[in-house]
Amino acid sequence: MPETAEYATGALPGETVDAVVIGGGAAGLNGALMLARSRRSVVVIDSGTPRNAPAEGVHGLLGLDGTPPAELLRTGREEVRRYGGQVVTGEVTSAAPAAPSPDGDPRFTVTLADGSTLKSRRLLIATGLRDVLPDVPGLAEHWGHSVVHCPYCHGWEVRDEPIGILAVGPASVHHALLFRQLTEDLVYFTRGTDLDEDTRARFAGRGIRVVDTPVTAAESAEDGGIAGVRLDDGQFVARRVLAVATTMQARTEGLGGLELAMQDLPGGMGRRFVTGVAGTTEVPGVWVAGNATDLTAQVGASAAAGALTGARMNADLAIADTDAALATYSQSMVPTWRPSHTPA
Repeated sequence: MPETAEYATGALPGETVDAVVIGGGAAGLNGALMLARSRRSVVVIDSGTPRNAPAEGVHGLLGLDGTPPAELLRTGREEVRRYGGQVVTGEVTSAAPAAPSPDGDPRFTVTLADGSTLKSRRLLIATGLRDVLPDVPGLAEHWGHSVVHCPYCHGWEVRDEPIGILAVGPASVHHALLFRQLTEDLVYFTRGTDLDEDTRARFAGRGIRVVDTPVTAAESAEDGGIAGVRLDDGQFVARRVLAVATTMQARTEGLGGLELAMQDLPGGMGRRFVTGVAGTTEVPGVWVAGNATDLTAQVGASAAAGALTGARMNADLAIADTDAALATYSQSMVPTWRPSHTPA
């Protein structure tokens, strides 16, 4: 991503900050916004590679439906900065616990690719996820345009088009039923996955054609979009849109030192960070929000999760601040011994 005036990297603070947010998408920025509005010192570290960068607009977000993703993030960065938060372009190469404060408050060290470091009391992991496409030649170049994954993110825009479902496993059956709502011309390419007779009958009832012949490639049209798929028997099946349930992998680069628990989801759906209420983890002082833990969350849900997590982090910091203040106050109230004085 080219560096721009509103997204330039400033100097990192030398002092320990209240929170570092790793990831500047909807979850990270909204978490940072809540912290900054609570007068917390917060730094967002963002690599500038959002998952939804190829999309033309964000959908399902009330009041902002259709907003280009880059515009939404630009506005979000401005809002965080308005309240004193910092947004820094950079790639985190290491995040790990550091020695706690004398009163036991957590501390973390975050290192960036350029070798710079900063320390924080709390961490919010909002790195998002990476979509892994099936290994079908010609597919990746159309990702986010003619190749889509979410009927709620892209469905209206591809309505009434000839759509093909590239099956990857059991989740693709549900995928097909959702996309059937959007078009009457739907073909399901099994790609070697199991499809029982009951499901085939249900597909037939909905007018979904099933193709069992293996797919060898996705082919482009002259207008730059998808033309269709080539089968290994040479047959060509014309399609203008291909839908595929990607494998969704939480982005974990540089975070191994935190030793956060991970979970593989059933059916090959993907891998996520394990969290509790409001993004809590088993590592004190570390929270996770957005697609890194909720793989199917759209932008609105990720932003809401970030806001809730930011509020919980501020509450946790408030308790820690009060505990520290009480310890200082109690120490100051300890009476000082003075020898008694007897008048002559």
